[in-house]
Amino acid sequence: MGRRAELPPGLESDLRLVGRRIRHERRARRLTLAELASAVGSSPSHLSQVENGRRQPTLRLLAAIAAAFRLSADELLRPEPPSRRAALEIAVEEAQAEPAYRALGLPPLRPGRRVPTAALEHISGLYDALRRRSERSASTPEEARTANRRLRDEMRERGNYFPAVEAHAARILDAVGYGGTGALSQRVLLDLAAHCGFRLRYLRDLPRSVRSVADLRHRRIYLTQGSWTGGHDTRSVLLQTLAAFVLGHGTPDGFADYLRQRTEANYFAAAVLVPERAAVALLRHAKDDRSLAVEDVRDVFSVSYEMAAHRFTNLATRHLDLPVHFVRADEDGRIYKAYENDGVAFPADADGAIEGQRACRQWAARRVFRSARGYPGLEQYTDTPTGTYWCSSRDVGEGFAVTVGVPFRESKWFRGRETTERRTSRCPDPSCCARPPADLAARWDRLARPSARAQSHVLAVLPPGAFPGVDLTEVYEFLDRHATDAGDP
Repeated sequence: MGRRAELPPGLESDLRLVGRRIRHERRARRLTLAELASAVGSSPSHLSQVENGRRQPTLRLLAAIAAAFRLSADELLRPEPPSRRAALEIAVEEAQAEPAYRALGLPPLRPGRRVPTAALEHISGLYDALRRRSERSASTPEEARTANRRLRDEMRERGNYFPAVEAHAARILDAVGYGGTGALSQRVLLDLAAHCGFRLRYLRDLPRSVRSVADLRHRRIYLTQGSWTGGHDTRSVLLQTLAAFVLGHGTPDGFADYLRQRTEANYFAAAVLVPERAAVALLRHAKDDRSLAVEDVRDVFSVSYEMAAHRFTNLATRHLDLPVHFVRADEDGRIYKAYENDGVAFPADADGAIEGQRACRQWAARRVFRSARGYPGLEQYTDTPTGTYWCSSRDVGEGFAVTVGVPFRESKWFRGRETTERRTSRCPDPSCCARPPADLAARWDRLARPSARAQSHVLAVLPPGAFPGVDLTEVYEFLDRHATDAGDP
């Protein structure tokens, strides 16, 4: 049997405490490590590792040490620290292992005898304050939804058009000599990165919590090897990373600032991949032919349907005088992203937040998953309390659909307007979707008890930090591994 099997239950998690108690008792008796080692048949180096909590003592060694101190083994295993000093040493060591402490970038501190007790008091107290502050600054889902609602209101006011970002995208494309037609090639992307002073590295060991990492010391951008990164076109991921430098983004000073930066980065990526001048020319020609379709943007510029739909909403109001709405929802109707300036009434909570609400069962965003046409798309007219809307919805995979729509009077400009699909939505009237039909309720009320899937994420706060959800320790360790890659400047 190894030493781990010989230890009493629960001892392994208290190694620091056991080591501190041995050291406390040894010093109280004015014994050196060499003297204690000689008395118990061990070596000074081994005992030092035991006292520092780095080695697990065997049951036999514990018994020998207890006998040397004229104590019982149980007294060495008491759960409380032997002194205030020992408690502080343990607290400081444990604090330095926490991600919030490590993220500060401070050099490690060994709480040895030369470190005054007062200094340990200060370090332990400062870490407790840091931890409490981090807990307080963690954004709750309610705060995140409020920030998102405010940003969406601003986007509505400006027609989802960001002229400053458009100008930055146009300038950087002109700087690398992009001709303005067709999809961006890998060569153009390399030129864009070089123009910003970066080189690209494609690797397989990128940290799981990120889609890219920019190394500012060696001016590299690391991306996952392969064509796709978590469902995102690698070109888009690269451009979102470059956006931080092109647009002058600093470290976010809160979740609202983080959300704004991310929105602008996504917009920049789309504006580079689907340049304004070329896209507007395409869309105006299609409108003249009464043949507008998001698919044309997708195919001409070789981007995802979702990016093409986003880009359409950026340009439709500004250049085509079209009010529009956009929805990204899952098969259960839960809305993940939404935008409108055409008056469509999205479901919302008491604070006006849309994300997480369920779209009406009659909307194309939900019906597209049940379409029997054998084609992952559906055009539909929907009569609602705020008017009639035409929309085009596409199943984009992984259980999501993307929908773009306009008021009925504007449907004349779109391909698919000839559809005969038509539904009536009475939402937010509860009789439309929120409650079962009366006949079903009469048959099953009090006779059914479903077991809901766990939704523990709704109780959790959003990850704290300037970049929510990113494991900075993992990122810094990744950069360390690749710091000496060939080709350093």
